[in-house]
Amino acid sequence: MARPHVMVVPYPEQGHVIPLMELSLLLVKQGIKITFVNTKENHDRIKSALPCGDGLLSQMSLVWISDGLESSEERKKPGKSSGAVLKVMPEKVEELIECINGSESERITCVLADQSIGWALDIAEKKGIRRAAFCPASAAQLVLGLSIPKLIDNGIIDKDGTPLEKQVIQLSPAMPSVSTEKLVWVCVGNKTTQRHIFQLLVNNIKSTQKTEWLLCNSAHELESAAFSMAPEIIPIGPLLSCHQLGHSVGNFWTQDLTCLKWLDQQSPNSVIYVAFGSSIKFSPSQFQELCLALELSNRPFLWVVQPEESKTEYPEGFVERVVDRGRMVGWSPQKKILSHPSVACFISHCGWNSTLESVSNGIPVLCWPYFADQFLNKSYFCDVWKVGVGLEPNGSGMITQGEITSKIQQILNDEQLKARARDFKEKVQICIGQGGMSNKNLDSFISWIKT
Repeated sequence: MARPHVMVVPYPEQGHVIPLMELSLLLVKQGIKITFVNTKENHDRIKSALPCGDGLLSQMSLVWISDGLESSEERKKPGKSSGAVLKVMPEKVEELIECINGSESERITCVLADQSIGWALDIAEKKGIRRAAFCPASAAQLVLGLSIPKLIDNGIIDKDGTPLEKQVIQLSPAMPSVSTEKLVWVCVGNKTTQRHIFQLLVNNIKSTQKTEWLLCNSAHELESAAFSMAPEIIPIGPLLSCHQLGHSVGNFWTQDLTCLKWLDQQSPNSVIYVAFGSSIKFSPSQFQELCLALELSNRPFLWVVQPEESKTEYPEGFVERVVDRGRMVGWSPQKKILSHPSVACFISHCGWNSTLESVSNGIPVLCWPYFADQFLNKSYFCDVWKVGVGLEPNGSGMITQGEITSKIQQILNDEQLKARARDFKEKVQICIGQGGMSNKNLDSFISWIKT
């Protein structure tokens, strides 16, 4: 019997690539052949950021397709990147499948696609290939997307996804709430991008119905209400470096590992860790407010300041004043940082990967969401799990140094909140451990691939 061969197709953003690469490496460990498909730009960035000599990674075939865009600058233009996902990439993926199956003895036996790009599942169905979808976001966000027809029927949004009025919606009493102005397709980019994302979500509803597995990077213990509403969604997470490579994979930037030695020198539960993912850029004034807040906290801090953002000017004398207790790095080994005993709290944008990493390590979070599903995740932290505190902007939309320092003190002095965070860490460990629900589901999925 031929070895199973899975083609993995992520949505071309780092937050989507990382968990699918984590899952792919678990499949590689089981003797399954993996062809991992990225856009050319993302492929090059990942390859350059990977350390050399990784046994498992060397067993994975990393390939690229064109997204039809000529440069990084063109990708930054409003609507260009999301438009390419809809219009260019499907044809390129289909061509790649035909090329592989026409030339290799190990033909593609399964397409594992990001649920955000249902067209990959449609292509697999067309080619007679088994298919599985993977949601790198929360089950609640997936349920919300699948509920779009209901939201239209109930007069909450129109057929183009535009909210008919501002209101807070909650699909069930135990699920996180979200304002209609913060729905994932409403708060991303300009109108063109919003239209593309909404169209993807609508198309995905039909595509998801054709898949044999609908996997989610989450745990039943974290989102029981969402899984109850949609039992077809199968939790297999959190996927957190369980391949034991010793470092994260799928990053677009090389990690600064020297900060781990710096953390070793700090007192237990003393460090404020600050990171906002790969897409968020501060205004100069907001950047300086955060600088001054970290200085006023009088605590050691580790701050991920991206290369582009580091060009923003620090307040005069700031770097010199905090040199003994502040560390700024370009990109960090976040999973290792959040599991380090010196870390006390996390100031985060609430991306789902960061959400899982903090909850899995029992780290309280100061929530600073910007777009997409981050507002829904903030509701999980603050309202459902009660292991985080929200940072609120003032009337001008600024999160001030006073607000940040006040909330830092609040979260670090709340012993009940910290106890709940530790409790969630234990729950997550159970679900991904031997005999846990996520572990069992993952084993079942692997068995299905091999049959």
